[in-house]
Amino acid sequence: MKVGVGFDSHRLVEGRSLILGGVEIPNDRGLLGHSDADVLLHTICDAILGALGEGDIGGHFPDTDPAYKNISSMKLLMIVKELASKKGYTVNNIDTTVIMEKPRLKGYVNKMIHNISQVLGIEEGMINIKATTNEGMGFIGRGEGIAAFAVVSMRKGDSI
Repeated sequence: MKVGVGFDSHRLVEGRSLILGGVEIPNDRGLLGHSDADVLLHTICDAILGALGEGDIGGHFPDTDPAYKNISSMKLLMIVKELASKKGYTVNNIDTTVIMEKPRLKGYVNKMIHNISQVLGIEEGMINIKATTNEGMGFIGRGEGIAAFAVVSMRKGDSI
């Protein structure tokens, strides 16, 4: 068994779509980044890479590489999953927390879980997504950005 922890944050800006967990969420602003800036999937990728001892998402998908410009983070997650498979590991379970003031994620969490389970080939019950606010404090509280944390456990062997 291996365990990895991930963290990511992105600034909210006008003119971008808000995509979390591969789901486009109606909002007046989206996350700024070289890819689609899906902060939830980025933190899951980082946690998987950490568990594997493979560095971080920036090392694998640098923002200086035009190949990753506006790429779907679902594709990045698939690449990370393939790396884990080549090393003989599969994701066992994921626990995440998304920190943002608005919009509320309650109506979107099940679709996010479904998307992640499809890419990783694990049961939906092995994925947990929590959302909370920052109680009006800091850059998140002022609505300037979104952050996410993830813990991933991995095991040797094939998918469930």
